[in-house]
Formats: sequence, C-alpha cells, structure tokens
Amino acid sequence: MWGGILLLLTVVFAGWPSAEGALVRVRVPEGPARGFLVLRTLGGAELAHGELRQTDRGSVIDSRLTLHFQDGSVWDERVSFSQRDVFRLERYRLRQQGPSLPTQLVAFDRESGRYSAVTQEKKGETEQAASGPLEMPDDLYNGLALTLLRNAVGPADLTVHTVVFTPTPRLLTTVLHREGEEAVPVAGETMPVIRYLMKLELGGLAGLVAPLIGKAPPELRFWLVAGEMPVFAKFEGAMFLNGPVWRLEQTVPHWPSEQPGPSPRPSRGVSSPGGILGSDGAQTRECGSFGSAGTAAANGAENGAVPHSQ
Repeated sequence: MWGGILLLLTVVFAGWPSAEGALVRVRVPEGPARGFLVLRTLGGAELAHGELRQTDRGSVIDSRLTLHFQDGSVWDERVSFSQRDVFRLERYRLRQQGPSLPTQLVAFDRESGRYSAVTQEKKGETEQAASGPLEMPDDLYNGLALTLLRNAVGPADLTVHTVVFTPTPRLLTTVLHREGEEAVPVAGETMPVIRYLMKLELGGLAGLVAPLIGKAPPELRFWLVAGEMPVFAKFEGAMFLNGPVWRLEQTVPHWPSEQPGPSPRPSRGVSSPGGILGSDGAQTRECGSFGSAGTAAANGAENGAVPHSQ
C-alpha cells in the first residue's frame, strides 16, 4: 500500500525486538469477580454496556470482558493467566466485530505454541487471515494492563511486551508510565487517583516511519484509585487504529423510574477476595485484566506497511 520502500522495511524489520521486558510480581492477587461497565464518548453519549466475569480455576484465572454496542458490534476478550509469584499469560482470545469495529479475531495459547488471526485494517476492507507457530515470551501480557498496574510498585516505568497481528504476529514493547496524580472526590471524601499512560512502541526505523503515515499506535490512559488495593476508575483511548477516543467506566444498576425516593449516597467499598463490595454486598470489582483496546488499535498500526524493528 505504501510503496516499495515500506515493503522493504517490512522485510528487514519484521523480527522480534531484542529488548527484554520485566516479569511482574504478584502483589495483589486476582480472584473471582463480577463487574459492570459502560463505554461512552468523551461527550458522555453511551455506546456500549458490558460485563467482566472472572473465575479462579486453582492454577489459572479465567477473565472475560464483553462489550455489547447499541449498533450490534461486539467486543469479547478472554484472558487466562497464572499468578504463581509472577503473572504469566497462558491463553488469549479476542472477538471484535460489527458496524463500529474493524474485525479482529485472534487466538493464541502457550500450551500449543500456535496462533490464528483474522484482521481488518479498516471497515469495508478485505479481511486477512494467518495462522502458525507463536513463541510467547514470559513477559507477554496481552489483556493484562490493568492487572499489571494494580501490582506496580513506585513511580518507575514498567516495560513488558504485547503481541499484535497484521494478521501475522509482531511483538511490541509496551511501556506503562505513571503520568500523574489527581485528587478526586470518591464516596464523599477526596482520594488520590493515579493516572497511567500506556504506550505501545514500534521502535527503530519503524517507529520513525509510523507517525509519518498515520499508523503510530495510540496513547491509552488508565485511572486507578490509589491504596493497598488499587481500584479501577476509568480508561480513555482508541479501541482501534485511528479510532475515536472513548471512555470506559464502571456502572451501577439503574432502578425503574417509577420507584420514588432519593438516589442513594455512594458508599465506600470494602476489599474482599471477590472484589470491591458496596454496603449492600453487591459486587463491583474493578476489571482486573482489561487492557487490550490498545492491542487492537496497534494491530492496525503494525498492519503491513509498518514494520517492526529487531
């Protein structure tokens, strides 16, 4: 698409990067959880509602995040990971398709060492498919950005890896950077909320070319309420290449309008093995493993013409 010089760059710089990431030690273990989410534009218009379900199978945590858009589009992400001393991604599945989203059907796992992918750079363009062997480094953390941030220690950057598909796999360096802190009213009192920036780096010559052709991976931001058990507050970023910036937040039940009475005052949640519990015991755990919106967006950034550096 971008001419012979970019094709040449793809051939020369298509290998795994040599930079090593970091294994993330378990500080806040994940467990059974269920929470509800809403996706909005930055202007507040609702686009989709969703749910996170997380189950503990003993040696592995299974997490599933689903978003159902008003136009019928679906985001369905499944992540399985272990947490023995360090977090380790074992299996990943993503189904992203519909009028609002370019197609991304991705699956890979550590046991088989293989992947399959069907990707689409833009809506209306031809879908591309690929499959084959996949070497998964120990610090590969697709879909686990929020889990890693909940276990981050201190202000130092956390550097790991993410694999994206074009539809062939490319490994990206992923930097989680503590960008700042804000004082925000939460449950009737002011609490510190930490803002993190997640950057997917192409690196090398590919990183220089990508902004010039409009294919640089997007910047993604997470907000977490600080404390011994950090709590997810919101996410803002594009969910696909050159897509709009959307906001993902937790939501609560909406009672029928015919029921009279004032809105209840938000209560401070209490920590539990299953999540964050309100005063009524309703579980509203933060989505511990969310974090692949940027991966889907980066799939487009890596697509064909944007090579990856060794």
